[in-house]
Amino acid sequence: MTVYQGHVIREGKWWMVSIPAIDGLTQARRLTEATEMAREHIAASQDVPLETVSVTLSFAPIGEVDDITDRIAEISAERARSAELEKSATIHATELARTLAAADVPVRDIGAILGVSHQRAHQLVTAR
Repeated sequence: MTVYQGHVIREGKWWMVSIPAIDGLTQARRLTEATEMAREHIAASQDVPLETVSVTLSFAPIGEVDDITDRIAEISAERARSAELEKSATIHATELARTLAAADVPVRDIGAILGVSHQRAHQLVTAR
């Protein structure tokens, strides 16, 4: 898979996507279409299969927001850290739920201790 960089600029009601590696330019009405439009443009102009083309977008300033690409990267990193913390919390909650269940604490009470529903507590106790 070949990864191309696309640079997105808002012009009126259109999103313009420049692809410097091929000196290409395409446009999309909606931002959700920008990546696909860029991929199609690259595939057609380079005569390569669409499935071999990937595009990473960066953004030109929009209004007063001039660091969009950096902010997107920061948000993505925060979401990844959040997912890791959630995974860790689930592991710890499962361990505690099982320990409490082994001490004959009722599942409803385990749920109350963990701050989850009794159904979720049951899932934690029986998780494989």
